[in-house]
Amino acid sequence: MDENKICFIMCSNDEFQARECQIYLEQLLVPDGYEVEVLVVGEAGSMTSGYNEAMGATDAKYKIYLHHDVLIIKPDVLFDILALFQKYPEVGMLGVAGNKSIAQDGGMWSDGTWRRTGELLNDRIYEKSYCLFERAESEYAEVIALDGLLMATQYDLPWREDLFQGWDFYDASQSVEFWKAGYKVVVPHMETPWCLHENDVLNLSQYERWRDTFVDEYESYYREWMKEHPTVR
Repeated sequence: MDENKICFIMCSNDEFQARECQIYLEQLLVPDGYEVEVLVVGEAGSMTSGYNEAMGATDAKYKIYLHHDVLIIKPDVLFDILALFQKYPEVGMLGVAGNKSIAQDGGMWSDGTWRRTGELLNDRIYEKSYCLFERAESEYAEVIALDGLLMATQYDLPWREDLFQGWDFYDASQSVEFWKAGYKVVVPHMETPWCLHENDVLNLSQYERWRDTFVDEYESYYREWMKEHPTVR
């Protein structure tokens, strides 16, 4: 494992979006002594299988999994990520948006309760918007589930492709897997957004299927997490 290497990983079936994402990655400032690589998995069967394939293809200690429609707009973001990981070895994974709790039915927002923390810029089809869900009051806020638009890790855990063969709930699953393994999952304090998310039309045709799988596999774990973290709900 190369402790001075950072790998960006994305699954993409859209060459234009993947290239645009990479153009922004090429503009990032790289800390002295570190190497950056980018792996694009084309035509992946699922997000979990694609991420597992890429995870096995790099020796980088630090991996940043992101959607191909995410543009990183903070030039020194790698300094922030490395500083937090190196100061807090108990933090296994971080992202720019996440959930402080999960709805009764396993959804991230289905009961209307305010559960999100983090911030980002959104470029929707008809409008651009700034989303400040809730800013971390200290260096980071603990969450039970990260949004998969950006998930950075300093340890490797297999993505559960045995459970999730689609494009939904892979991020919530991996978040709980990190917590089960004894790591914290967090959203850092951000003074300005790290990312612009170019949202497209969502395909939620299999959402309920994977939500049911998530609840069946993890309900006891995320209920336990919420009991242990009542102040962040």
